[in-house]
Amino acid sequence: MSISPKFLSGSQIRQTFLDFYAQRGHKILPSASLVPEDPTVLLTIAGMLQFKPIFLGQRTAESPRATTSQKCIRTNDIENVGRTARHHTFFEMLGNFSFGDYFKKQAIAWAWELSTEVFGLPASNLVVSVFREDDEAFAIWRDEIGIPGDRIQRMGEDDNFWQSGPTGPCGPCSEIYYDFHPERGDNIDLEDDSRFIEFYNLVFMQYNKDAEGNLTPLQNQNIDTGMGLERMAQILQKVPNNYETDLIFPIIQSAAEIAGIDYHNSDEKVKVSLKVIGDHIRAVVHMIADEIRASNVGRGYILRRLIRRVVRHGRLIGIQGEFTVRVAESAIGLSEAAYPNVRRREAQIKAELAREEAQFLKTLERGEKLLEEIINKLQQQGQNQIAGQDAFKLYDTYGFPLELTQEIAEEEGITVDVAGFNAAMEVQQTTAQNARETIDLTVQGSLDKLAETIQGTEFVGYAELSSLAEVEVILVEGKSVEEAAAGTEVQVVLNQTPFYAESGGQIGDKGYLNRSSQGENGEGLLVRVDDVKKESDFFVHFGFVERGTLRVGDSITAKIDNSSRRRVQANHTATHLLQSALRKIVDDSISQAGSLVSSERLRFDFNSPRAVTAEELQKIEDLVNSWIAEAHAAVVAEMPIAQAREKGATAMFGEKYGDVVRVIDFPGVSMELCGGTHVSNTAEIGLFKIVSEAGVAAGTRRIEAVSGQAVLDYLNVRDKVVRDLGDRFKAKPEELPNRITNLQNELKDTQKHLAAVKSELAIAKSDQLLSAAEAIGEFKIIVAQLGDVDTEALKTAAERLQQKLGNAAVVLASIPEPDKVSLVAAFSPEVNKKGLQAGKFIGGIAQICGGKGGGRPNLAQAGGRDASKLQEALESARNLLVEGLG
Repeated sequence: MSISPKFLSGSQIRQTFLDFYAQRGHKILPSASLVPEDPTVLLTIAGMLQFKPIFLGQRTAESPRATTSQKCIRTNDIENVGRTARHHTFFEMLGNFSFGDYFKKQAIAWAWELSTEVFGLPASNLVVSVFREDDEAFAIWRDEIGIPGDRIQRMGEDDNFWQSGPTGPCGPCSEIYYDFHPERGDNIDLEDDSRFIEFYNLVFMQYNKDAEGNLTPLQNQNIDTGMGLERMAQILQKVPNNYETDLIFPIIQSAAEIAGIDYHNSDEKVKVSLKVIGDHIRAVVHMIADEIRASNVGRGYILRRLIRRVVRHGRLIGIQGEFTVRVAESAIGLSEAAYPNVRRREAQIKAELAREEAQFLKTLERGEKLLEEIINKLQQQGQNQIAGQDAFKLYDTYGFPLELTQEIAEEEGITVDVAGFNAAMEVQQTTAQNARETIDLTVQGSLDKLAETIQGTEFVGYAELSSLAEVEVILVEGKSVEEAAAGTEVQVVLNQTPFYAESGGQIGDKGYLNRSSQGENGEGLLVRVDDVKKESDFFVHFGFVERGTLRVGDSITAKIDNSSRRRVQANHTATHLLQSALRKIVDDSISQAGSLVSSERLRFDFNSPRAVTAEELQKIEDLVNSWIAEAHAAVVAEMPIAQAREKGATAMFGEKYGDVVRVIDFPGVSMELCGGTHVSNTAEIGLFKIVSEAGVAAGTRRIEAVSGQAVLDYLNVRDKVVRDLGDRFKAKPEELPNRITNLQNELKDTQKHLAAVKSELAIAKSDQLLSAAEAIGEFKIIVAQLGDVDTEALKTAAERLQQKLGNAAVVLASIPEPDKVSLVAAFSPEVNKKGLQAGKFIGGIAQICGGKGGGRPNLAQAGGRDASKLQEALESARNLLVEGLG
């Protein structure tokens, strides 16, 4: 009796996998955030990423075995999404991990048992690959599992040697493939994705790769595996691709319903767009849930790009207007059982999608207008192909997809230079690769190599401002050295430190490392520390050797700048109070979107759909100062994260938390999870003053503020300004607002009078042109320049001339400022009937002067930058009018 794959839902597959390994001693751990701790990658790309410090020996595992369902994002092959059966940007990786416990033999045995006995995959449908040099894995599969040798494929580094990034843990791997068509025989080609799908990857983590590409054996042999949830769902649910599984298809159906189409009866082009929407919506929902905000850099740019691709593909299948929020509801519903934070963050997800979609729809509309202008110009010139550079400008600047440009152009009988478009795209991609920000891995790479010989840094700075410490590592220009002489910039790792490392928006401490002249070497030592950063479990002190020689193994005194620390602590606690006040006064759903806490000031970014009013800002400032005056004592405690959340503690943006967290509680005022340093009583802050409030991105606001001594410094500067203004205006401080308002009103009146005079002058000049009007058949035309008349006066003059002439076309120009050209066209209805539209006409003329413009068929205006081309533009305008009206 042959075994048949069991039908399981996506949720059942996930839980079956976790239960299988939990029964075999693995601890079930939650998915890590899509925002990784690892500085070498922008987004979490694999299940093992959260365990990288454990594989490197930098952190001790809480359990020797673990299993997870990890949400991942990869965009390296985004163009394949929707076009192949199994490419995604967002996917879930089911994984089992061993940290120096079991290795190849046990990992292979369990993978086979799970695949064949639990999921019911027939052995005859399975093929295995191993790294070409991994004879051990080959022998286990053949001799112990019993797979015929001809169904075990040896493959090279590109396929069967796995690494998580440019540096870090890596090793050979073995993959299990499902064969959809075993009847085709033993001519096995694993590249044939119409027949084979790789669904389980077993990585035998044996090495660490440094920044130079060198491999060194890890202290422990580890196991890292990944089973693609979507791929296993395709196999067990017997559907033709991952998109038609119950993990994604309900999202596709919701998009299809909005578009008024049926997925199964659609052509391949429409199906691709629906698949892209289904995949990308899953990705953006989870990215926003993990507090990623759309922007033009880093992971924020990836989020924005994905949202825009969703909108573009919605347009391609006929959806008009906003729709992403409705589709996102389906994705949230599918994910909330496994990932409850998507429902908790529902409001933020929908708000971010709505803002980005509305903004991009406006951009698309501008692109459509530009495309219309390009087509009109081509038609006027008798051409029938859009240049590749123009098509690329539409794509790159306005997000206009090439296929949409082609579709609209085709309706007008015009083609697109696709080869030219691809050439422009290639130039842009090359430029982007050359200009891409790269993370300096020199320090990280050196620490990775040393990780197995030294322990992490113990932080003692919550209780101590100075401590004795031993120098464990000295890095100069990223290279490990034994000593560093005076005059050298260094990065130093100590066995323990009172220095706080930059984290959670708080800057690193400043201070000194010193040794008296009575030390072992008989020489004094002074290292100025300017910054401290944390790399994995190491605190890296960035400094400068001012005196003496620093050596590995030295016993030194590490002492922070206490004055700077006090100011930082005051600002950090003030940030907590500010967030609490914002929630009480503005909106209790406000969440942090970033922060900076330095010794001079604090900056707090938060999610809000609107600006905070001046009245609200004053109330916030007053409330924070009242809490300071009430002298609330801090209660600092460590507790399980579940208990902290149950108590209502607020999490800090961008922070990663373990099972046990540090809670900073000012009872009745603020309670947050935070690893930063704080005052012991709010009274130590002294005073709090908001300096500014402004928008920094769609839906994100920023408050800048000062506290303590910095408030006095701020007020002294403002007082000096007020005194100076009082002296200039001979007024008391309280009289200054009225005095300035009166001056502004006088200036406005003067400007209005000047504009009226200019308009009268323009009309007077234009009346002189009536006698010079040129007759073209039944029409009269005027094409002229009116000196430095401003645009509004020019517009008035053009309208007046056209009305006086009647059946006429008037084009007027001026140079109101150096390097600025103004153009206006006024056409009568009879001119319009001849096929001349003022908006399209003046836009084409303005391009000669390096400008653009448009408007209604009867009246339009444009601007340009190149005044030297104005005469040429006017001659072109006259010629076109003569040709069009003759």
